[in-house]
Amino acid sequence: MGIGKTIRIYLDDGSVSGIRHAEIVNWTGQAILSPRTQIKSLSAWDESKKPGIYFLFGVDEESGQDAVYIGEAENVFDRLQNHIANKDFWNEVVFFTSKDENLTKSHVKYLESRIVQVAKISGRYVVLNGNEPQLPVLPKGDRDAMEEYISNLKILLGTVGYKVLEQLAKGVSNSPAIEKTEEQDSPESSTLELLLKVKGTNAKSYLTNEGIVVLTSSQASKTIKKSLSGGYKKLREQLIENGVLTKTDTGYIFTKNQLFKSPSQAAAIIVGYAINGRHHWQTQDGLSLKNIEESNAKSI
Repeated sequence: MGIGKTIRIYLDDGSVSGIRHAEIVNWTGQAILSPRTQIKSLSAWDESKKPGIYFLFGVDEESGQDAVYIGEAENVFDRLQNHIANKDFWNEVVFFTSKDENLTKSHVKYLESRIVQVAKISGRYVVLNGNEPQLPVLPKGDRDAMEEYISNLKILLGTVGYKVLEQLAKGVSNSPAIEKTEEQDSPESSTLELLLKVKGTNAKSYLTNEGIVVLTSSQASKTIKKSLSGGYKKLREQLIENGVLTKTDTGYIFTKNQLFKSPSQAAAIIVGYAINGRHHWQTQDGLSLKNIEESNAKSI
């Protein structure tokens, strides 16, 4: 099992949408979150005048998807002032600095390069950085320290609502009979692979703590029926428009891993009509997700 973390969040004005300070207990890093409308107020925060790594979060105008720009600065506040004038897409910033003076310009350049790499691999957000920053040369001890910093940054960033650095294909098991696979490094989980085979469609997924991840090369139906809800129809059209679903001779195919909020949402998008995903997503042995959940509930 993984080691637990204690996180503290301070609300500057008592509002969950105002400026917030977040930290992991016994870690020298710290995060500040601020809406774009309150950037001026950050001038009162000494934390914003330090070297740091920052994330600008908003929506990509072309695709309508969640977007992020990742940068570094010797003085984060000064850089944000520049982005107010030159970048329109973002509505909130999250930046990370250090409580001590040990985070240098070289360190934050290293963080920027590595974090842009991780964000692109995770594929959750459109990364608006034009070029991938070059990785600076650091002594081995400093590199290891920065990799540890990234590990804690990733936890804190996800906790405050931005899972931009979290990879999708980390499955969890609802069945104690399913063993952990070698490629997984998630301490809390082992993989529960689920299959959906309905009228010519053949899809594969992993169940996760966030929902269900349909994997690359899974098939989806060519047509939709009237029973598909308006919301699901709109989501399907968006996935097609964004290239997540690509047309083939027989239907559509997923070009990347895609997270869905529920098994039924994923199944409906795939088959093109209303369907109970908990009945139709099954293991290789034909055990449905509903059967697994009910069995686990009885075993408690």
